[in-house]
Formats: sequence, structure tokens, C-alpha cells
Amino acid sequence: MMKTLLVSLSLMVLPSASGFLPAMTTTTRTAANSRMVPYRNTPSQSGSKNSVSMNLAPPESIQEAWTSYNNALEANPLLVKSITASVILGAADLAGQALENAQTGEKEGKDIDIARTVRFAIFGLVLQAPWNHFYYLALDGAIPPTEDPWTATTAIKTFIDQFVQAPIFTVLIFAFLGFLEGKNTEAIKKQLEDDYKDTMYANW
Repeated sequence: MMKTLLVSLSLMVLPSASGFLPAMTTTTRTAANSRMVPYRNTPSQSGSKNSVSMNLAPPESIQEAWTSYNNALEANPLLVKSITASVILGAADLAGQALENAQTGEKEGKDIDIARTVRFAIFGLVLQAPWNHFYYLALDGAIPPTEDPWTATTAIKTFIDQFVQAPIFTVLIFAFLGFLEGKNTEAIKKQLEDDYKDTMYANW
């Protein structure tokens, strides 16, 4: 069940989390960064020396890291997306295994299945990121996005994404992970028969 949820995660969360959806333009990023300038209150009109500076923005180091990430994403989109997807899926699997152990009451010392985590990380690096990168490029090329998200165009693209792309990609996910696990074709087919519907329902 947890593995099914992890596969669903790759369908739902990663496209936006890893920058797979249309990237922000430089202008948009600049505007976004300008809103992250630390806010500090000015001294009160009474000239009190006890005025407390308030910083409502994230620490400067976080802002710089985020800006660097966006710059790298713009310079090397596929590479950065691939690494991001690999890290996210690897971390998600580790968290999933910890949750599985907690739910089943396993003893604290139970070993983590590192091989499983590596498989999910490889999946993100080799399949998830490239698929989404080129899929969204092709989709936006065929149906250009609109400034207003609430349009018929967005509805059409959402339909294509959920009812054309997702079913196909889900089969690829099971096949790819099954191949990494050393399963044969029959075993992969059996897993699709057992888990495919549940995975699609979780995604929708």
C-alpha cells in the first residue's frame, strides 16, 4: 500500500515540486524575489531606542539558496529537475518505510531497505524527470498556456494530463520499478493487475 502511495506521489506532487510545470519567467522570478526582501519596522516617531526590528521574510541564506536553485533550473533544467526528483523520491521512500515500520509495530532496530530507496531515486533521476520535462514541453507547445488559469484551455490540458498521460505513465512506472527489482514480464503484469486501479484512484 505504501509503495502505491509513493507511485501516486510521483504522479501528483513531483511535476510542480521539481519545476516540471512551465518555469517562471525571469520577470516573474524577479518580482517574486522582490517580495522576499526582509521587512524591518522603522523606529517609532517618539524616537525610542528600544524599537525591535522585525524580520518577516525567510533568512537571507534561504533566499540566496532558492535564488541559486532557480538560476540553476533555468540554466540546466533537465539536470536540475532530475536531481530534484531523485532526492524527493528517495527521501519519500525513506519516510514511507519509517511510517510502515511505525504502523506495523516493528522493532526500532529493523533495517531500512536501502535498495528500495535507491530504486526510487534512480526512477526519479532516469524516468520521472525526463518524462515530465519533455511531456510538458510538448503539451505547452501543442496547447500554449494562458495567463488566466481558469480557462477552457486549462481544463483541456488537465483532462489530457489525468486521463491520457497519467494512465500511460503509471504503466511505465510499474514496468521500470519492476525491472529494477529483477521481476520478469509476468510478475510485472501481475502487479499491474493488483495495484494499477488503486494507484490511479489515489492519483485522481
